[in-house]
Amino acid sequence: MLMPEIVAGRRFDMSQQGLREHGRHPAGGPGIRRTPEAARSDQGPLKGALGIMTELLAKADVRVNGDRPWDLVLKRDDVPERVLACGSLGLGESYMDGHWTAERLDELFTRVLGARLDREVARSVRFALHFLRHRLFNLQNGRRAWQVGEAHYDLGNDFYEKMLDRRMTYTCGYWENASGLDEAQEAKLDMICRKLELKPGQRVLDIGCGWGSFMQFAAEHYGVECVGVTVSRSQAAYGRERCKGLPVEFRLMDYRKVDEPFDHIASVGMFEHVGHKNHRSFFEVARRCLRDGGLFLLHTIGKTRRNSTPDPWLDRYIFPNGDLPSMGQIAEAVEDLFVIEDVHNFGADYDRTLMAWNERFQAAWPEFSREFDERFKRMWEYYLQACAGAFRARKVQLWQIVLSPEGVPGGYRRPL
Repeated sequence: MLMPEIVAGRRFDMSQQGLREHGRHPAGGPGIRRTPEAARSDQGPLKGALGIMTELLAKADVRVNGDRPWDLVLKRDDVPERVLACGSLGLGESYMDGHWTAERLDELFTRVLGARLDREVARSVRFALHFLRHRLFNLQNGRRAWQVGEAHYDLGNDFYEKMLDRRMTYTCGYWENASGLDEAQEAKLDMICRKLELKPGQRVLDIGCGWGSFMQFAAEHYGVECVGVTVSRSQAAYGRERCKGLPVEFRLMDYRKVDEPFDHIASVGMFEHVGHKNHRSFFEVARRCLRDGGLFLLHTIGKTRRNSTPDPWLDRYIFPNGDLPSMGQIAEAVEDLFVIEDVHNFGADYDRTLMAWNERFQAAWPEFSREFDERFKRMWEYYLQACAGAFRARKVQLWQIVLSPEGVPGGYRRPL
């Protein structure tokens, strides 16, 4: 999952080791990386940077060094200069370094994004380069498609077991009648099965299957056979073990190589990694694999502005090469391939899902701290709570879109 840009930022080259190495204890043990003190004087530029930041945040009812849970508290004086110079990347990295804090990051970002401060800050040359990189280059080609699996999803199955629900579902839950995370995720999985009108004996493709939560649920409760594709080696190995005895197959492969018929198709939380330059080819793959009369359910986070650019901090530390689609981009990409039968937006439920993940992450931190340092902890809580704030402010959406090849005779009816 991904959040919109917060302020203009610059691009850094991603470490070759990715998240698998980032934040793990060095030989000397845990600790926070310190940056050199900025050279300044009381009359220098830092004072001006602090004034600009204070004025901007006041528009969102956020105070610098205030005492409310969502106020931003500085631990070092050079944070405003760093944030204004480096934008989103500077904001996130300075939090990771322990240079500022807030008791409720989720509330801070709800206010900042709700006040549209991201549009108040002029785009810098560095951000322009980041923007052009994402618009001109195919960052989700066959070679790069494996980067997110290696950097994010291969972080460790034991890590995700403690943060996620019992089925290991790393997508938005459906909270309408749910009292907890397990219930919300099973409600979402059941809703997908009902929207696809699954029947025993049918063959279902899951594009971006993760640890197999959807396939396992569908096989257990609806009697279908499932094939799932993933670019994460650890997910595939874990999923095969969990689904032993079920008609479920995991394939470690790029989705573009799938070419065989299925009765129905689901893609849950993977389309965010496809990239706008590959939207059409993604749907062409789905169309060639979907039998006439079948349904395709796409579950994806979406953005409301077509030409916005992935957040530089998330791109570096959480989801390399991620690219949220807009509704217009999806509609264009499916033209003359599918009929859009139904669109369901329950993005507000992602707020509760992310906060539930954060609660479980914080509870498991004493165990995680044996392997990861404090900087990793701050990175991960920043990711979860900032994204929760973005969904709470309704700046990003969660869509379930049901598609059919030629249109459902008599019309499609969303199950209640």
